[in-house]
Amino acid sequence: MKINRFFVLPAVVLATQFSLAQEKLNPTVQNFINEVNTNSQLENMAFELLDGIGPRLVGTPEMLKANEWTANKLRSWDIDANLQQFGTWKGWQRGITHVDMIYPRVKTLSATQLAWSPATKKAVEAEVVILPKVSSKAEFGKWLPSAKGKIVLIAQYQKIGRSDEQIKEFATTELYEKLKAEKEQATKDFQNYVKSIGYDNTTLPEALEKAGAAGISISNWTGIMGANRIFGAKTTKIPMIDIDVEDYGMLYRMAENGQKPRIKVETQSKILPEAKTFNTIGMIKGKEKPNEYVILSAHLDSWDGAQGATDNGTGVLTMLETMRILKKYYPNNKRTIVVGLWGSEEQGLNGSRGFVADNPEIMKGTQAVFNQDNGTGRVVNISGQGFVNAYDYIGKWLNAAPKKVKDQIKTDFPGMPGGGGSDHASFVAAGVPGFSLGSLNWGYFGYTWHTTKDTYDKIVFDEVKNNVILTATLAYMASEDPEFTNREKRAMPLDDKGQVTKWPEVKEPRRDSKGF
Repeated sequence: MKINRFFVLPAVVLATQFSLAQEKLNPTVQNFINEVNTNSQLENMAFELLDGIGPRLVGTPEMLKANEWTANKLRSWDIDANLQQFGTWKGWQRGITHVDMIYPRVKTLSATQLAWSPATKKAVEAEVVILPKVSSKAEFGKWLPSAKGKIVLIAQYQKIGRSDEQIKEFATTELYEKLKAEKEQATKDFQNYVKSIGYDNTTLPEALEKAGAAGISISNWTGIMGANRIFGAKTTKIPMIDIDVEDYGMLYRMAENGQKPRIKVETQSKILPEAKTFNTIGMIKGKEKPNEYVILSAHLDSWDGAQGATDNGTGVLTMLETMRILKKYYPNNKRTIVVGLWGSEEQGLNGSRGFVADNPEIMKGTQAVFNQDNGTGRVVNISGQGFVNAYDYIGKWLNAAPKKVKDQIKTDFPGMPGGGGSDHASFVAAGVPGFSLGSLNWGYFGYTWHTTKDTYDKIVFDEVKNNVILTATLAYMASEDPEFTNREKRAMPLDDKGQVTKWPEVKEPRRDSKGF
């Protein structure tokens, strides 16, 4: 096994332009670089996708618009493109969310309706209450009828709404350790409380709805000021909303201290008919080996608390721009180059799993898959995903990239197979060489991942340009390689219990939203 045979250099900030006059590169790769520097379409496409269409939740009209927009964009470059259906999903469309505190004073609150939450036929006005201080399911059951007609706060109260990094910067060491310990204990206490009353994040909202609650609020705070994560509602008749940590904390304290705050909630989403779910597939037919494939991969769908800019608008933009450049500067591609922009990744890699299941002949002939899905940053990690000989071909392909791009990247061979998390795992499970182009996070997991702040302005376009150059180079080299990639899998290591870990299993895609 060959591990880490590339030298790893410290990451540096990339220049806006790639000035490589003294570096002798493959002429086609040099063309890629020149095009990125002088004729990038990234910002225009980002505007059209993120500002124009917006978030792309599976089952919504916006997701279908994004499918059609990406297919039309590919066709405008004379690339064959179509929408491939892999299932259906419950139809829904976000409307306005407006929440005001109307007692004991008036204040407009910062709140967001959760995905698939029922709408309010008319604005709901109700008292806000917190969960009771009880220690058993029986005690909670006695309290439950009192939730009728109330809006119930069910998330953990956050005493301090500052990030850990900020506290660490300004507090004394003693104070930081004290506050950290208090926060950890509060989290543990809340988890134990929920366990003691016999519910979880799904069953508790269901029980409150059945008891006649007027609405439910959470606050899924990331730990960074101003950023909350927005996922799906667990109710079918009453609104379920997320309130920012600052306003949520205010309501909690008021309710806890007997002030009986009242809020007015208006949500105007629409429940729509069952919607078809699609992947956008673009294809540049190979001229010598049309039945062998290089696949560019990114998921098109997003959660819808914001615009889905870094999850995964930047991955989509990278793959679209790469396809445009390959079509323009690599007209005699040996292998067929495919772009797959997947749907319903956020609900379990459903689009890419559907593609793997529905296209067995393509899977047999796939040379490599390159997937990008973790934010706007430049690619800094590539793993061999458990394929024994991945170093031999990835190393050769990566060596063709410009120095300023490849010197950023730490490699790990043979690495471990990805079991989930993003769409390369769908291919790896099937024994197909699928590689994640892992990016520098730029605050991704704390600030933009699934949050209300994942917007256009968080994109660093110079970093995305870096990734276009890398991806185009890898796709070109994989297509040109005279050899078909070896798929031999590594010997899997032992786990903590001394058992041999298993290669990830191929999982069937979820073809509809029943039971989700």
